[in-house]
Amino acid sequence: MTSPHDPYVRVRGAREHNLRNADVDIPRDTLTVFTGVSGSGKSSLAFGTLYAEAQRRYFESVAPYARRLIHQVGAPAVGEVTGLPPAVSLEQRRSAPGARSSVGTVTTLSNSLRMLFSRAGDYPEGAERLDSDAFSPNTAVGACPRCHGLGRVHRTSEELLVPDPELSIREGAIAAWPGAWQGKNLRDVLDALGYDVDRPWRELDPADREWILFTDEQPVVTVHPVREAGRIQRPYQGTYMSARRYVMHTFADSKSATLRAKAERFLSSEPCPVCGGSRLRPEAMAVTFAGRTIAELAGLALTELAGVLAAAGGDGTARVLTADLLARIGTVTELGLGYLSLDRTAPTLSSGELQRLRLATQLRAGLFGVVYVLDEPSAGLHPADTEALLAVLGRLKEAGNTVFVVEHQMDVVRRADWLVDVGPLAGEHGGRVLHSGPPAGLAGVAESATRRFLFPDAPPPSREVRTPSGWLRLYGVERHNVHGVDAAFPLGVFTAVTGVSGSGKSTLVGQVLAGALADRRGAEDDPGEERPVAGYARAEGLAAVDRLVQVDQRPIGRTPRSNLATYTGLFDVVRKLFAATPLARERGYRAGRFSFNVTGGRCETCQGEGFVSVELLFLPSTYAPCPDCHGARYNPETLEVTLRGLNIAQVLDLTVESAAGFFARTPAAARSLGTLLDVGLGYLRLGQPATELSGGEAQRIKLAAELQRARRGHTLYLLDEPTTGLHPADVEVLMRQLHGLVEAGSTVVVVEHDMAVVAGADWVIDLGPGGGDRGGRIVAEGPPVEVAQAPESRTAGYLRAALGLA
Repeated sequence: MTSPHDPYVRVRGAREHNLRNADVDIPRDTLTVFTGVSGSGKSSLAFGTLYAEAQRRYFESVAPYARRLIHQVGAPAVGEVTGLPPAVSLEQRRSAPGARSSVGTVTTLSNSLRMLFSRAGDYPEGAERLDSDAFSPNTAVGACPRCHGLGRVHRTSEELLVPDPELSIREGAIAAWPGAWQGKNLRDVLDALGYDVDRPWRELDPADREWILFTDEQPVVTVHPVREAGRIQRPYQGTYMSARRYVMHTFADSKSATLRAKAERFLSSEPCPVCGGSRLRPEAMAVTFAGRTIAELAGLALTELAGVLAAAGGDGTARVLTADLLARIGTVTELGLGYLSLDRTAPTLSSGELQRLRLATQLRAGLFGVVYVLDEPSAGLHPADTEALLAVLGRLKEAGNTVFVVEHQMDVVRRADWLVDVGPLAGEHGGRVLHSGPPAGLAGVAESATRRFLFPDAPPPSREVRTPSGWLRLYGVERHNVHGVDAAFPLGVFTAVTGVSGSGKSTLVGQVLAGALADRRGAEDDPGEERPVAGYARAEGLAAVDRLVQVDQRPIGRTPRSNLATYTGLFDVVRKLFAATPLARERGYRAGRFSFNVTGGRCETCQGEGFVSVELLFLPSTYAPCPDCHGARYNPETLEVTLRGLNIAQVLDLTVESAAGFFARTPAAARSLGTLLDVGLGYLRLGQPATELSGGEAQRIKLAAELQRARRGHTLYLLDEPTTGLHPADVEVLMRQLHGLVEAGSTVVVVEHDMAVVAGADWVIDLGPGGGDRGGRIVAEGPPVEVAQAPESRTAGYLRAALGLA
């Protein structure tokens, strides 16, 4: 019997996902870290059980209507949880934020800045005082009417719409027009209107060219199609649409991503001519504070903005509002994000940056007696920035809260008050609580995969540094905060690019280096085409690279219909195997029957989604398993077909590791599954929706898909923090694959914060020394041992420790 004042959160019989009837007691008012290899069950315990149960209790307490839906929403599979306070979840959200979301909106700092301008701004003489909404580009009263608050407008031109004026309209001079019947229809309508569609475009009258491309008129004319052999084509009424109108309509309204992408090729984006990119109406832009408009202040790095506000002074109202803003900004800069500006759009932020911005907001909220559940808050953080993160987590705890953190960074684990280690391995080989207690106690748990990394008994083995086979050099790099940098990347070796958050790593590697190679490939494909320079003055050695493979952390799909099996091509193999079974052949089922994306075999209640939306009226809508298929996605007739005892839904529910055994005698499937195992993803389910995958998991799936392909010529692999979300034991598995690529003759360049990875590189390029305007320079480069001694590098001390030199 537990006391009402029991200081522990006690879990009994947790069975969520792969948890094996787990029991665990965790003290409140502590910083507790959950560790274990990827897929061991630690997130199932922290998020799937503890946070889910807190959320369920919240729903239960709100209203009878919500309570009626609890069984649909789904309670966690657990026997009992006691001592659990209300919980706040700060996950690394998988969905991409909208273009209007920014650092200012995520942190609510924009609200405070707008209030400052509304109440304490300097208005033109005689101007009426504006409400704070008038300073927001996301409201009707504030948004510039020309660009609707986006700051940019899309235009097109004759040069974009007609790239080859030597062609006639019939020969396809207007490249922006659609293909197939739609394009033929527009050409026939023009012909019927009396325009010459067979003369070269450049020979047409300029006034005719202007009307054909840009008119807003939509005349209707009778078209008499040219009779084709064997086909009877009757006259019809055709409507004309200019090339500009077609492109703009497609770009704005088409639901096809492919069509929108094609339309975008014929558009140029430029700052709005009315607001100049400020996104606001002139009335708002006429108001200043400290001599600057709100758009100018929103464009400053937060550290610079704090300096302007601190020096501004002003009356009592201004002092109160600036003091509040400075306190809020201080929390964000403390988390190492002072290089961001308020107008920086949320889609350009990493998941780690977004989570830390939300953490800063929570710190200012001043909640007491709450459980905060965080998902790898150190992801994407340089070790120097991790120190600031730990200080903030400590303040949350000191304010009377409990902090649960799912984490792989050993520096965070060492600073925990309590450690819950789950394992020993992933999937069905995990799901047990191996240790629950102070971190020091893990030293005696022999089967823990975390133990040897938390308590290393020997320095890492030294490795002979490879000799480069050549160099790829970029001169005069100018992009974002990287100014006038000359960078050299060795070929045929493993290079790690390091630096604090915001120092310019992703800019240099993911944008400039990748852009330089794309420029060269494009120039080879079309030597006569003038191509944009991707942020550098000139380059050397690009010809030595035959192929570029850029593996980033963008999702492999934006809907639950995209999953691990569909992305790797494995699903095609599986569906063909099911179609070849005796029962499927007897019923005439083809491979398409076993797809949940088309009618026929799927459950039509949920249209193959596996779940349905549940509207909670006053709460955000949530999702519940489909009442007919119960999440299986298929109709009963399709599920009657089995392959070696399993139906298609059960196969999709297999983990990669289990599926590797199941399909061991199917070479096409075994190859895909083998590469997924090689990059440490054996714990993922084949049908796991893309929306549930972390950025690091998506990146490793892309890498696995690439490893299946035959390698031709010298390949340069660019990876952006491939170890994100990986336990140190899984990092070792991934590094073996990447070093294997180098041994096979390729070049690997990674942007990385994991010092174990950096210590094992052949060459290190360290950017900094700080972030934002204080970064963007190469402060050290060379073999790891040399960079570890660089006096100006903030990476050096941590690298020395990883090399066993400290």
